[in-house]
Amino acid sequence: MIIIIMGVSGCGKTTLGEKTAEGLGVEYFEADSFHPEANIQKMSSGIPLNDDDRWPWLHLIRDKVGEYQSKDKSAVFSCSALKESYRQFLGQGLSEPIEWVYLQGHFEVIEKRMSNRKGHYFKVDMLRSQFADLEEPEYGLTLNIEDPLEEKIQILLDTFKDKI
Repeated sequence: MIIIIMGVSGCGKTTLGEKTAEGLGVEYFEADSFHPEANIQKMSSGIPLNDDDRWPWLHLIRDKVGEYQSKDKSAVFSCSALKESYRQFLGQGLSEPIEWVYLQGHFEVIEKRMSNRKGHYFKVDMLRSQFADLEEPEYGLTLNIEDPLEEKIQILLDTFKDKI
């Protein structure tokens, strides 16, 4: 089983992904680690990514998802997956559908979180571009980012533990 925790930058994907993977006893992958250096440089300079930047990155993520699924191994990924076309692409050719978890939150809450975040290449002023690109999914689980972390972790563990 592949679980992808999605949402805009600063919504808590990494923390929830790490804790969920740990609780399920599976590997965790942060999609940001798949970005080519050119994408990181662009974002570090405050320039939002466009589709031309994102497609090679999405290919790398899909390859890893497919690799794990072909070995019948479960994993948790965190990935912005902002657009429906990206989510459809990530699920193409898989023998089982991806389990999607959307972390939903208000711009102001996430902006405040991001302004307190140190050492991350994504700048708070680029958050608007992600909200502009965001196409909220109408499937999967939707969790409110303002709910306590432990509550969100428990929901995911209860939902997925018997599917691993």
